[in-house]
Amino acid sequence: MSVETKTLSKEISEIFWREGFTLATAESCTAGNVAAIITAIPGSSRFYKGGIIAYSNEVKVNHLHVNAETLEKYGAVSEETVVEMVKGAIEALNTDYAVATSGIAGPAGGTPEKPVGTIWVAAGSKEKVLTAMLSEDEGREKNIQAATAKTLQLLLDLCQNQENEE
Repeated sequence: MSVETKTLSKEISEIFWREGFTLATAESCTAGNVAAIITAIPGSSRFYKGGIIAYSNEVKVNHLHVNAETLEKYGAVSEETVVEMVKGAIEALNTDYAVATSGIAGPAGGTPEKPVGTIWVAAGSKEKVLTAMLSEDEGREKNIQAATAKTLQLLLDLCQNQENEE
């Protein structure tokens, strides 16, 4: 766990504890890394309900309710897919918030349209979803670390903005 992800996870935990929010994860290319970082903070069981590792499109459709037409039209590595993954995780695990990741961590699997290192991440609630795309290929491990950090940063930004609006 990097200092950055540990700090982000701690800040997220403090907000979730204070506000009583709940969280789920829906991960493809990060394969549970976001969940591992979140649950490394003692007391995370007070807000983290669980996650779905949706490596296959079948799991995305059947368990996260990603529309098959979305996958066909935009692909698994798309903003549209991670938005639907967030919403599906919130519904499937009955949480206030969820995060999602889907991408090509490498070293293989890229295409000219979506090269290795292309990763979409999202964090959201029922009302609002923030997304970001990463496009740098720094090797599989660093790509996963970067996606994890960006996902946590989006979640923190979303929660801080919601706190400020209240």
